[in-house]
Amino acid sequence: MTASPPPSAVPAAASGPRAAPVLAHTRAELAAARATLPGPVVLVPTMGALHTGHAALLRAAAALAGPDGSVAVSIFVNPLQFGPGEDLDRYPRTLAEDLALCAAEGARLVFAPSAAQMYPDGRPEVTVDPGPAGRLLEGQFRPGFFGGVLTVVLKLFHLTRPDVAVFGQKDAQQLTLVRRMVRDTDLGIAIEAVPTARDPDGLAISSRNRYLSAADRSAALALPAALRAGQTQAAAGPAAVLAAARDVLAAQPALAVDYLELVDPGPFTPVPPAYAGPAVLAVAARAGTTRLIDNVPLMLATEGHAR
Repeated sequence: MTASPPPSAVPAAASGPRAAPVLAHTRAELAAARATLPGPVVLVPTMGALHTGHAALLRAAAALAGPDGSVAVSIFVNPLQFGPGEDLDRYPRTLAEDLALCAAEGARLVFAPSAAQMYPDGRPEVTVDPGPAGRLLEGQFRPGFFGGVLTVVLKLFHLTRPDVAVFGQKDAQQLTLVRRMVRDTDLGIAIEAVPTARDPDGLAISSRNRYLSAADRSAALALPAALRAGQTQAAAGPAAVLAAARDVLAAQPALAVDYLELVDPGPFTPVPPAYAGPAVLAVAARAGTTRLIDNVPLMLATEGHAR
């Protein structure tokens, strides 16, 4: 697969006006527009409320598509991945602003279907089982979440028929499961990751950040701080990484932490005490009423390996 460009290597959007992307709301409109797209076609699946993190995904997609290819964007707030009491109804829907950002970044096609278009028979009876990794971490705290994610992603892949799809590293567990689904079902789509985009204060950019009060945001800064603290201990082994990150979180009582885990990026299971190799330090917590996730990849060495 082509390596994903880091944010510093992602080209900025070209200056000057861009042609508005074709907007498809129905399957028929999508099929007609997709038939005109020059390839390769690179898909950026989103739930809308686009921000600078999505802009980075679109620029990475444009680089992967090249001057002769096409970037397609899906905008769909997927009800299957929201559990009872979650923020489906209040999730921001900003289609006009989203289309402007897509146009500025050179997307050729935006697919923004209704729930009836995506699920014409109502809630589907056949869905994607995410497997064991989908029942850990986010899957444990949000039962059914990854089944909903993979089901809609699979449907979007079939409907848009991309050559490549681009996802953000911020949703590391989702990225792992999408890659596994593509591999296990022989979809033949390349999955590319783009590093997590962050605000200047370090907070991972998310559509949900708009819900944070000033006090909530101040508390939420403990998440990236904990990840940075853990990173500094990578050469000392798993226990040191987790201890450093936990100390930072413990100093911020306004956060309600769901989990802090150091996992193997393949199965997404906790690494053993003597583990050395690639890992992901992942955290999820609530700041006020807003639930946030973040993670950082790192390369672990045990104390013995570090000497």
